[in-house]
Amino acid sequence: MSVDDVRGRLDGLFERDVTLVLAVLGAIYLAYVLAGVAFGYGLRGQLNSIANLTFYIGAFGMLALALNLHWGYTGLFNIGIVGFMGIGVYVTALVSKPPVAEGGAAQVGGLGLPLVVGVVAGVAVAALFGLLVALPALRLRADYLAIVTVAFSEIVRFTMMSRTFQEATVPDTIDLTVAGVRLFSFDPAADTIGLGGGGGLILNYTDPLEALLRLLFLWEPYLGFVAFVERNFIPNNPKPVIDGVVYGIVLLVCVGLFYLLLSRTGKSPFGRVLKAIREDEDVANALGKDTDRFKLTAFVLGAALMGLGGILWYSGRGSITPPSFRPNITFFVWIALIIGGAGSNTGSFLGGAIFAGVLYEGPRYVKNLVEAAFELGDAPRNFGEAVAPLASLDPVPFLVYTLDSVSQLRLVIMGVVLIWLMHNRPEGLLGHRKETASSVDLSRPGDDGSSGNPAAADGGETR
Repeated sequence: MSVDDVRGRLDGLFERDVTLVLAVLGAIYLAYVLAGVAFGYGLRGQLNSIANLTFYIGAFGMLALALNLHWGYTGLFNIGIVGFMGIGVYVTALVSKPPVAEGGAAQVGGLGLPLVVGVVAGVAVAALFGLLVALPALRLRADYLAIVTVAFSEIVRFTMMSRTFQEATVPDTIDLTVAGVRLFSFDPAADTIGLGGGGGLILNYTDPLEALLRLLFLWEPYLGFVAFVERNFIPNNPKPVIDGVVYGIVLLVCVGLFYLLLSRTGKSPFGRVLKAIREDEDVANALGKDTDRFKLTAFVLGAALMGLGGILWYSGRGSITPPSFRPNITFFVWIALIIGGAGSNTGSFLGGAIFAGVLYEGPRYVKNLVEAAFELGDAPRNFGEAVAPLASLDPVPFLVYTLDSVSQLRLVIMGVVLIWLMHNRPEGLLGHRKETASSVDLSRPGDDGSSGNPAAADGGETR
């Protein structure tokens, strides 16, 4: 076998999406592990860092894929992502929190239904609000749709903070009666229910990881595995660390399901119509497609996926508060999509992984490593005190101040990366990939009787 043949096979291997994803993830995880080893992290510290990294890769990967359905497939400029996330997790909390008797506690209760029911309800209500937003908003285009969606997300956040919805008394029986006929009757377990106002909600329902493992009949084997780790590797309460790693793996599995759903959607006739709307809605309309109905369906499906992403992101925490749903999360998801490239599901996930590992979690991880390895002392109180020692060639105060301000510095780094991408690679890493124009091979046979390459959507060569 010649060198050219080997090179050709390697090029073909790395063109495959699965290989590309594994290569990028392997590089990110290897960098984290090697950095932890170099700075003396023990096994518990390594597992904690890997758990945090996996969690954010899964979270941003899911949300970037959901946004890709709106923007990458359909061209819908939605910057209200965090609003649908908030609706999903708040509804899940209201449905699944255990009831609290009136006057018995400061925190409001919930209906006390199983967590699975709460998750389904959260996704359904997020989809319903997506429908309510889409009905009037999809008549708008580009910037106007963006204004409506970001206003919607802020309305959701301020509603969460409102005292009006902070707490309400639930009647003993809820009846749905139409024309004198009782269609539905429900006796809720809770006496009080509400959004909790500015204080948020305590998520004292079943841990989502435990609920999933019990549903799969794996809870007892999982506890046995935790006991094995405690006996042989981490003697001091390893369960929180293992929970974090396993929950991160669950999120990656959910990303895989998101990916399969959106890939099949993109290759279906429905997905091809969405891409036609993205390229030129007037032409798609002229060809007899009901573009409003297609856009409405895509928006509702994307809103449901964003609601599920919010549930998976925040349900593992002990509580939620309205400030968690500020617009910065929306812009983080947009940066992840821009890095990977809109229109590509693989690019969307890779963008989420790179954003989470390098831009979101990376600076904080570097800070933790340096603080664990060196005794740096207290940081200067302001920028002037940090810069002044540089005149005497003492960079330590400035470095300590920089590490202490890593959260603000992280936003600066994101802005610089975004500006660079816009100037040098606006399509992202895998954006505008050439797509097959038809599921049927339309190519002409080659001279040797073999079939040629299928036609590409832009008339160029396929990848």
